[in-house]
Amino acid sequence: MTHAPGQLTSLTAGQPIVYGGDRVTEVSAELAAAFEPGDRVIVDPNSGQLLHVPAAEHERAATAVGAAVGAFAALTRCSDEQITAFFDEFADRLADDAAFAPISAANQVDIERARARSRSTTRLELSATMRDDMIAGLRGWASAAMSRDEIVRTVDHDGWSVEARRAPLGVVGFVFEGRPNVFADAAGVVRTGNTVVFRIGSDALGTAQAIVEHALDPALAASGLPAGTVSLVPSAAHAAGWALFSDDRLSLAVARGSGPAVAQLGAVARASGIAVSLHGTGGAWMVAASDADAERFEQAVRWSLDRKVCNTLNVCCIVRDRVDDLMPRFVAAVDAAGERRGADGRIHATGAALAHLPTGVTTRTARVERADGVHDEPFVSEYAVDDLGHEWEWEGSPEVTLHVVDSVDEAVELCNTHSPRFVAALISESDDEHRRFFDTVDAPFVGDGMTRWVDGQYALDAPELGLSNWEGGRMLGRGGILSGDSVFTVRYRARITEPGLHR
Repeated sequence: MTHAPGQLTSLTAGQPIVYGGDRVTEVSAELAAAFEPGDRVIVDPNSGQLLHVPAAEHERAATAVGAAVGAFAALTRCSDEQITAFFDEFADRLADDAAFAPISAANQVDIERARARSRSTTRLELSATMRDDMIAGLRGWASAAMSRDEIVRTVDHDGWSVEARRAPLGVVGFVFEGRPNVFADAAGVVRTGNTVVFRIGSDALGTAQAIVEHALDPALAASGLPAGTVSLVPSAAHAAGWALFSDDRLSLAVARGSGPAVAQLGAVARASGIAVSLHGTGGAWMVAASDADAERFEQAVRWSLDRKVCNTLNVCCIVRDRVDDLMPRFVAAVDAAGERRGADGRIHATGAALAHLPTGVTTRTARVERADGVHDEPFVSEYAVDDLGHEWEWEGSPEVTLHVVDSVDEAVELCNTHSPRFVAALISESDDEHRRFFDTVDAPFVGDGMTRWVDGQYALDAPELGLSNWEGGRMLGRGGILSGDSVFTVRYRARITEPGLHR
């Protein structure tokens, strides 16, 4: 006998909730008291945590997705020239000082609020450079070749043929924290005929709303694209993100931000049957081999610490037989990187590395810039090997972990075990060593110098939606740089020239 599903209208403290086929979690007293009719509960399949989505947050997300679904269908009737015009109009408004003034003012308010809460503002500030990069990215999409419908392969048969053609994927959900420039990056999905719904964290919500009001919405209207083509969920609540990523009308869910939050969002999306692109943990690794060129090593370290982003050097391993000459080079590079930013650096040395650092270095103090101000801290502090996976989130003071290994193979094993399996660099003069390193290190981005090359715009001349590490496994059929022109599906079209064709 089958039973029709009912509506969840209340919860009871201690009520069991079954998930994952054979696991059970319980409703807390706090959740039971807060839950009201119309609310929803989502189970995080990784932790069993019950995620409360109030009805209002669900409605905000559902409304935005509904508009994006409608816009996706309407985009098929819009011309390529209209899509090009959207990017030009968006860029023009960001470049116009009068239009940008309220955006800049909103960003300053966001920055001041974040500082008052001792929050990092490194990626929040919409600087002149970030503004220029956003404009350049939009101009790049305006001039990019259209690829909404193009033949990628043709298979000819007697009397007929089959074309494999690129086609838009659908609605992309995008959750990110505190980086206003992501608006311009992710808008690239429109170039390939997709639509996108954003949810941004509380730190940058004011800036995002100002961008929508003064640049994005006017650009959509001026180009004649549907209003829901690019939209923002007007909420900073985590529940809005959960609601967005559990809406099975999404074709792709993209998340960028802190590790645990991104992992949770990814789990919610996967449980709803939505494909995901995640990047929650960053931090690059660098290994100096026995035959490393000392000057190349020093320069690679220095320019991998120029600012804190996901591809910044986080862990450096030096092979033991080169510590005498490479250790001073490493310290000099950290000092130079800090000096360039007007601050002192910080080194977190494992026991193996600490033994090779001179006393004059280990007893130094450093003026370290944190989100809540400048602090006097040790220049070098001891760090556990088991904690090599920790990503340093720094403001103005470069921060990096140092370890000494017996071989490159040992460094690779540690990287594969502790890192997010993201960016790895080897400093070596041996082609064989580089070949072995590339074959054995479990990372999608591998290089032989500075780690900061890992960026869609910088490396591939394409604004990126996100970078994917391999922490959650390798990706099917694509690389770790997700760009607007890589969000597509493939349709097949038959052309039959023999009317009597049959099987």
